[in-house]
Amino acid sequence: MWYQKLIQIFKLRDLRNKILFVLAVFVVFRIMANTPIPGINAENLRDFFNQFQMFGLLNVFTGGALDNLSIVMLGLGPYITAVIIFQLLTMIFPQLEKMYKEEGEAGRKKFNQYCRIATVPFAALQGYGMLILFQRQEVISQLSPFLLFTSILTIIAGSVFLMWLGELISEKGIGNGVSLLILAGIIAGFPNDIRQMILQTQTAGAARIPSLILFFVMALVIITGVVLVNEARRNIPVSYAKRVRGMKMYGGVSTYLPLNINPAGVIPIIFALSVMLFPSMIANFLAGAGGTVGSIAQSVGVAFQNPWVYGVLYFILVCLFTYFYTAVTFDPKAISTNLQKMGGFIPGIRPGQSTANFMYYILNRVLLIGALFLGTIAVLPSIVQGVTAVQQFQFLIGGTSLLIVVSVALETLRQIKAQLQMHEYETF
Repeated sequence: MWYQKLIQIFKLRDLRNKILFVLAVFVVFRIMANTPIPGINAENLRDFFNQFQMFGLLNVFTGGALDNLSIVMLGLGPYITAVIIFQLLTMIFPQLEKMYKEEGEAGRKKFNQYCRIATVPFAALQGYGMLILFQRQEVISQLSPFLLFTSILTIIAGSVFLMWLGELISEKGIGNGVSLLILAGIIAGFPNDIRQMILQTQTAGAARIPSLILFFVMALVIITGVVLVNEARRNIPVSYAKRVRGMKMYGGVSTYLPLNINPAGVIPIIFALSVMLFPSMIANFLAGAGGTVGSIAQSVGVAFQNPWVYGVLYFILVCLFTYFYTAVTFDPKAISTNLQKMGGFIPGIRPGQSTANFMYYILNRVLLIGALFLGTIAVLPSIVQGVTAVQQFQFLIGGTSLLIVVSVALETLRQIKAQLQMHEYETF
């Protein structure tokens, strides 16, 4: 039973200490995320986030620190941006690709170090842009050059500190620290969502109960579907030839190579949302310019406010970016070469280029399911909200938040299970 596993977890000293350490880091993170910078106009801040939805996505990665304008207002956003950009740069620079894919653990550590260093300039640029934008929108008061400089330094320090906390969790805790901090930020608003739901139900009366029941039923179905697709694999059979070395024989075994149905994760949704919201944000800035530019900006803004136009374009972009990002991060030719070096082969397929072509064939068909799944998940929040009129619990009904919560929760549970099994083997 689940409660027996829970008791067993807290009986093991090492595992209990790791979990308590992660929880302590979460507490530090939430304290920092709720410590705002001075001079904020709360009403203008709420209006700003209602007007520019793109910052709602950024708020997911900052764990609510951005809409509070806290001292860690950028959260892990600069570090995530650096990692994504360096992964894309592996397509352009062969030396970077060799470091990331061929040099093993040493190359991966060097690659991660470059990402950490790049986090500092990204945090400076994003922090400066955010502060200037908030000043123009009168969200914060005008800052003197000295205060602007010190605020940017504070933002950089906050982002680097959270990156360090994430690496501490990865080293001393359980699971990926960066992912767990993002997860903590997403679910941090859950108590406030419950409070708002209760207040709205008291105001609307019994008429709201059927909508809430329908919402949670749809959320349960969506979460079940996300878990199933997230865990789905297409297994490609692989056999290894027998090799004789000295007096021993190696190989002669059969296994499989798993291909994820959704190998791109949440990155395509992030890319697509950024592309979709950028034109509308620019149109909002230029709408009051007047003349031809102003009229074009107003037309673009009206077009993107149409839910059908927005939803269809969003769905298409998510599907396209799924194929694009998978092409960047997954190389069947390199996998085919590694299999050939290790004496492995796919039964019925010649090693080398034929194996790579076969893997491309399988990947493109599996990826179609993954792309359609991601596109559907991306537009589901708008559909569910339109049907049920429930504005709370966004992470339960789709989009980036749900994918992050499901993937991080499953991976953390797998690591806890592995720790328990290792303890059982040691006892045996």
